[in-house]
Amino acid sequence: MTLRILAAGGTFDKRYDPISGTLGFGDTHLHEIVARARLAQPVTVEVAMLIDSLEMTEQHRQVLLERCRAAAERAIVIVHGTDTMVETAGVLGQAGLDKRIVLTGAMQPYSVAGSDALFNLGFAMGWAAGAEPGVWVAMNGVAHVWHDVRKNRERGVFEPLSAGQGPDQP
Repeated sequence: MTLRILAAGGTFDKRYDPISGTLGFGDTHLHEIVARARLAQPVTVEVAMLIDSLEMTEQHRQVLLERCRAAAERAIVIVHGTDTMVETAGVLGQAGLDKRIVLTGAMQPYSVAGSDALFNLGFAMGWAAGAEPGVWVAMNGVAHVWHDVRKNRERGVFEPLSAGQGPDQP
């Protein structure tokens, strides 16, 4: 299996700037991560954009869709910001491409100690290798199909749309 990883930005690729005291973008960390991982299968890393997902527009989502459509690989992982990952998954899912597209990200930047970035990327890559064709959101060891997922901002996790919405739930 060959795999394409598309960098879209998000917290995953942010870096701390000690001068300004803010998080921002430099280059993607994905090239370094892939080199360190010593993967047995070919992986192509492509930087589509490096933006905060809160700044992502419909035009940005269309760029990601076109990159997925044009990719020769049938397995694609998109590293994306978590705030609007579900919206992008919806655009990709509605396109109905015959590929395995997995969106992932991080709650803490890769460059910060204790980050979940490496685990989430590894899990997403494994999911892309064996999942059915479709669009998935893979975070924290769980993958959800694109049309049944939401970000629970209070708990900081992704969960099915129906989670917490039963008659006895708040």
